[in-house]
Amino acid sequence: MMIGITGTPGTGKSTVAQELKARGYRVTSLSTTTTPYILARDEARHTLVIDEEAWASEFQKVEGFVEGHLAHLLPCDLIVVLRCRPDVLAARLRARGYPEAKVSENVEAEAIDVSLIETLEEFSGDQVLEIDTTERDIGECAGLIEEFARGKVPPSFGKIDWSAYLGEPK
Repeated sequence: MMIGITGTPGTGKSTVAQELKARGYRVTSLSTTTTPYILARDEARHTLVIDEEAWASEFQKVEGFVEGHLAHLLPCDLIVVLRCRPDVLAARLRARGYPEAKVSENVEAEAIDVSLIETLEEFSGDQVLEIDTTERDIGECAGLIEEFARGKVPPSFGKIDWSAYLGEPK
């Protein structure tokens, strides 16, 4: 079974993946798989432009967890969408040294549910678990993901609403 962990940058994907790896699970960081598919570097947006269609179509399915903000483009059996309250997300991204334009872009994407919407375009609701990482520790998030993978936590999404953060000063 391949379980994807997706979400806006800064929501906790890599940190949760490290915890799952420490618990003995196989975890693939998707950033290590995209290099052959890089088309360009978008300097204005501080990001790489990837041929997502080619990458996803050529991706070899693996057992375990796959982690990255494009995981929802892969043929996962289950998918987890990590979420974070926009003001907290902004602080996390600033601490990483993201430029303000990139912070704003990601905060807005989180506030309007971009990762969740894109996930639901690819997966049925019974394959999706949305987790708010804002006030949960990494161990709790990893535990929820483990239980979801085992069928002990039911699919759930659509209960997180960050729309109040739209247009708010960051």
